[in-house]
Amino acid sequence: MNLLRQLELEHMKASVPDFGIGDSVDVHYLIKEGDKERVQLFSGTVISLQGGGTRRSATIRRLVAGEGVERTFPLHSPRVADIQVRERGVIRRAKLYYLRDREGKATRLDPNLGKLQYPRSRKGSGKTAK
Repeated sequence: MNLLRQLELEHMKASVPDFGIGDSVDVHYLIKEGDKERVQLFSGTVISLQGGGTRRSATIRRLVAGEGVERTFPLHSPRVADIQVRERGVIRRAKLYYLRDREGKATRLDPNLGKLQYPRSRKGSGKTAK
């Protein structure tokens, strides 16, 4: 096995949930303030997923006081304490950058009320180890 891939597999989290573009998620992120650490909640819609393996990251968008805020979270970082999927969305695009130009009710996505047919995120992103 490739040495880099082996190191990557050792440092990946085992508990990254299966979510995809258009899903509403809650990201629990560790914030350091002085000598204290606390968990801060960032709730929003996943507008893009990029990378693979330990470099996998998700861009989450939410509205705060009428202003759009986007934040990119590396999924396998020790700073990301937990990710919870609140609602699944039905989309037909790979990136939801068009939501940046929309306001109010126009930013809503259709909910996925049924069971998923396939996994939405890549587990291990690629070939499995033999």
